[in-house]
Amino acid sequence: MSSIAAPVTLGAPRRAWLTDLPVLLVALVWGSSYLAAKGITTGHTVLAVLVLRFAVVLPVLVAAGWSRLRTLSAAQWRGAATLGLILSGIFLLETYGVVHTSATNAGLIISLTMIFTPFAEAAVTRALPPRAFLAAAALSVAGVLLLTQGGGFTAPSSGDLLMLLAALARTVHVLAMSRIKAVRSADSLSLTTVQLGSAVAVFAVIAALPGTGAPPWTVALGFGPREWAGLLFLSFFCTLFAFFVQMWAVRRTSPSRVSLLLGTEPLWAAAAGIALAGDRPGALGLAGAVLVLAGTSWGRRTADDEAR
Repeated sequence: MSSIAAPVTLGAPRRAWLTDLPVLLVALVWGSSYLAAKGITTGHTVLAVLVLRFAVVLPVLVAAGWSRLRTLSAAQWRGAATLGLILSGIFLLETYGVVHTSATNAGLIISLTMIFTPFAEAAVTRALPPRAFLAAAALSVAGVLLLTQGGGFTAPSSGDLLMLLAALARTVHVLAMSRIKAVRSADSLSLTTVQLGSAVAVFAVIAALPGTGAPPWTVALGFGPREWAGLLFLSFFCTLFAFFVQMWAVRRTSPSRVSLLLGTEPLWAAAAGIALAGDRPGALGLAGAVLVLAGTSWGRRTADDEAR
């Protein structure tokens, strides 16, 4: 498998962990974000929460990187804004998808990004991924299937289609970060700022339309300390930290590897449910967790071998 953007030169496998560990942390916080989002979001407040989630971090980003933002070229602004539009689509599809399907279906379907990305990368680069990498990704998806069987797999719904589209959008987002030439030379902070700014602009415009739910300011005024704590967690860890790391990592390794590591998200979601919500996965769930870990580890070793 050929690496895109700035591939890692791996003299020793240990060096790969310098990139992999932050990406795994992103998967961990994304996995725990389900509980946080569930505690502060309803079907009537989806857009309002998305606006608040992104808008809270923007002043911090702008203040921290103002000098570097001013040095971005027009092409870099356009590239980052394009990534932001894709990002807004991911969040809209995922959020509305979860509302209209079960968490079981959502966790399984979004994990298909692990399969979509290697094939999409192969189509772009015209270099087929190793069979071992695809087998590792398939093993991880099988693990997610077992991991989510505690609630049972329900019949397909409109929400399932939205989650499938979200998985495709995630694939496009990861590939676009590595393929848009204009953004390769820009720093990650500036790119993250423009990307999130573009996304919040999309959410704000949609939220201003009639019949799209409660206004953001109304929702914000109704939040108590618990809701604000959940929102700040979603804003700074699940949004700012997550997309900064993703932008940083995808330029140091392959999109397929990043997607494989992010594909452990359902595992961390299950761990958060067990630790914080008292969920019990059962024997199938535990077997699924083992398969996710095994598939991810196998895929990493395959990527290491290809990069040498």
